[in-house]
Amino acid sequence: MSPALALGIAAALVVLAVVFGVVQRRLDGRRRSGGELRFDPKDASAELGSRATLVQFSTEMCTRCPQVRRMLHTYSADHDGLTHVEVDLTHRPDLSARYKVLQTPTTFLVDSTGAVRARFHGVPHQHTLTEALAAV
Repeated sequence: MSPALALGIAAALVVLAVVFGVVQRRLDGRRRSGGELRFDPKDASAELGSRATLVQFSTEMCTRCPQVRRMLHTYSADHDGLTHVEVDLTHRPDLSARYKVLQTPTTFLVDSTGAVRARFHGVPHQHTLTEALAAV
């Protein structure tokens, strides 16, 4: 293999990795559809809020989960009818398959009937939380 061809392949791989990283970072913390999922409050041993509930899925090894926990607790305290519930997947790994949680933190916005109205991967942005809550 010629050095020019090897250098070209290496450059193409670097460009591909950078593009993938930029796309992944832009999508992190953004709102996505909840699909047809329904959250069962028994899975969190808690009751749903009268308006909506922020369900945070975390693990003990998650480094961003404490930051999200504090942010969601403060955010829910500032909005009437909104509660925050945390589910530790370390102790309930079966829930990650049921709710299709592939990374932590993942946060669901659940309406009062248990329907998942939005899901956030990573650290959610407050303006996207506000937009999703307004849609409930």
